[in-house]
Amino acid sequence: MASRYPKQEAEVRARFERLAPTLTERGRRLFAANEAAQIGYGGETAVSRATGLAVSTIRRGLEELADVERLELPDGRQRRAGGGRKKVEEVYPGIIGVLLELVDSSTRGDPESPLRWTSKSLGKLAGELTERGYPVNASTVRRLLVEQGFTLQNTKKTLNGSSHADRNAQFEHLHELMVRFQAEGQPVISVDTKEKELVGDYQNGGQEWHPKGEGPDVLVHDFPNGEPKAVPYGVYDVARNEGFVNVGVSSDTAEFATATIERWWDTMGRDRYPEATDLLITADCGGSNGYRVRLWRLALQGLADRTGLAITVVHLPPGTRKWNKIEHRLFSFISMSWRGRPLVSYETIVQLIASTRTNKGLTVRCELDEGEYLKGRKVSDADLDAVNIERDAFHGEWNYTVYPTAPPPGTPD
Repeated sequence: MASRYPKQEAEVRARFERLAPTLTERGRRLFAANEAAQIGYGGETAVSRATGLAVSTIRRGLEELADVERLELPDGRQRRAGGGRKKVEEVYPGIIGVLLELVDSSTRGDPESPLRWTSKSLGKLAGELTERGYPVNASTVRRLLVEQGFTLQNTKKTLNGSSHADRNAQFEHLHELMVRFQAEGQPVISVDTKEKELVGDYQNGGQEWHPKGEGPDVLVHDFPNGEPKAVPYGVYDVARNEGFVNVGVSSDTAEFATATIERWWDTMGRDRYPEATDLLITADCGGSNGYRVRLWRLALQGLADRTGLAITVVHLPPGTRKWNKIEHRLFSFISMSWRGRPLVSYETIVQLIASTRTNKGLTVRCELDEGEYLKGRKVSDADLDAVNIERDAFHGEWNYTVYPTAPPPGTPD
């Protein structure tokens, strides 16, 4: 139907479009009502066409303009008390209790829980509430959760497992030994195996700058197709801030660990510490260098005999491997060096590790070890009894020294 006031509508529309971004809900309502009053008969319909506001809204505005007291709303409100749609928790008083029951962490995995094996997404929670007679959408569920003190969070790595009663005492013992060895000019190293890596066109976490659309392509899955694995075992010189990484191609065994330490000594340690008679090794409690590994102690005996060093080992308490210095002073920076790059070959891995540098002066030497280290080697009691080991009075299973049983090869009588 043709407009009765086309000129007035055009003028109102122009004024409204200029002011609308600055008007509140109530401001729009009163603006429209004032324009309708200026037009007179048929003004409500004309202004509704020009502004898009409902005629009923404009009439409420006219009622407010006619009653001065209604223009004064306290606390900056846009509506009078009780105006607008009621909150869902007022319409359904029991909804909060039902929602809290659904998101209770104790129900996860409970066979009786309706969300026992599903994620607690907003959509799933809204669907479950609707099925229980509380029709809501995901936005309402979000608001209710926030009002109840919930936030969206990731899992946090804060649990170290069971804590040993002498954990702090062991760290104090380790610190005292490190200070003494360094004061005497003896080498102190931290050792561990970095996570094994698949060699090939596999996804590697992280991002790197590339021309748009020219990022490296990798396999859509991470299931190995017979490709080899890289086993990086690291040695970190605590005093000199230097790293040595031996990349193995077979298995992570105690013999591989001690072979890596010997490589470090032959290529770096001997030159750095020409007067050394002792070596302090800090290691975690598990893996190829674990304190329960019989082959580790036997291999240390061979290392002590070949180097002529008295090798003292201090194990970090159970559940604290991430506190080993090599983890956050060497391995973390290696991960940053190769982030976003597929580790397509052993050569690539060695070069990326060797290129690791930090602003605090960390340098890394890396070599490829193509030797074969077999798993499952048994150590007899007789072999173990032959190890020249002296255990510390404080937790001898964690703290011990392996002495050479004979002068190292090439030493004059």
